[in-house]
Amino acid sequence: MGVIIVLLVLSLSVAAAFLGAFIWSVKDGQYEDEFSPPVRILFDDKPAKEPTTTQTHK
Repeated sequence: MGVIIVLLVLSLSVAAAFLGAFIWSVKDGQYEDEFSPPVRILFDDKPAKEPTTTQTHK
């Protein structure tokens, strides 16, 4: 019976920590970017630079 109480308290404290982190991120403005995700797909990625090889011929 004691183990159930410990696990219940532990799970409630972890859930409260995640809820606090979520509320903190919402208040910090983490989810307020509504423009760039739908438009970001329309732009091409920057082309990858080809590695420069220096070969010496003797």
